[in-house]
Amino acid sequence: MQGEGQAIGGRAMESMTGRLLVATPALKDPNFDRTVVLLVAHEPGGALGVVLNRATEVPVAEVLGDWSDLARHPAVLFEGGPVQPDSAICLARMRQPMRRFKGFHQVSGAVGTIDLSVDPEKLRESVGGIRVFAGYSGWGSGQLEQEIADGSWFLLDALPGDAFVDRPDDLWPMVLRRQGGMMAAVAHFPPDVALN
Repeated sequence: MQGEGQAIGGRAMESMTGRLLVATPALKDPNFDRTVVLLVAHEPGGALGVVLNRATEVPVAEVLGDWSDLARHPAVLFEGGPVQPDSAICLARMRQPMRRFKGFHQVSGAVGTIDLSVDPEKLRESVGGIRVFAGYSGWGSGQLEQEIADGSWFLLDALPGDAFVDRPDDLWPMVLRRQGGMMAAVAHFPPDVALN
């Protein structure tokens, strides 16, 4: 579906799958304060993404045993969002983006979701790293588009390594700084303006 235009309300909607949502300082929902969300699906019926910069202290090995060998540092679960926190979504970065196999659904380039019921041993040669997210972020039809229009999110291009950075806490300012100009200045916005 990525890149395909779909008619909604008389105009084409470009899929945002594979792009980043970066919370603006105007976003007041504590679930998304200073978050960076990778959209793994965006269709006329809604959107689904995972928060890339909310690491927990729960090791992947504690929850998914055999998968921990493929997990990138930090090898912990991430809070993917407030929806279904008992479910898991696994992002993988393939070593060879053109090689496809059952259980892998491409999001963008070499990055995609992977079915956790697949034997991780069979993926060792193909996968360059994984991240596991507990829960996800979801939006109904038109909801995300409205939040972007209202100024809650910056919609930005993702780099292949964004979902797998070693220091996820630094992702929000890092993504904003690389945009340059006024957006780079937002990276220095204090978490609590009252303390400024």
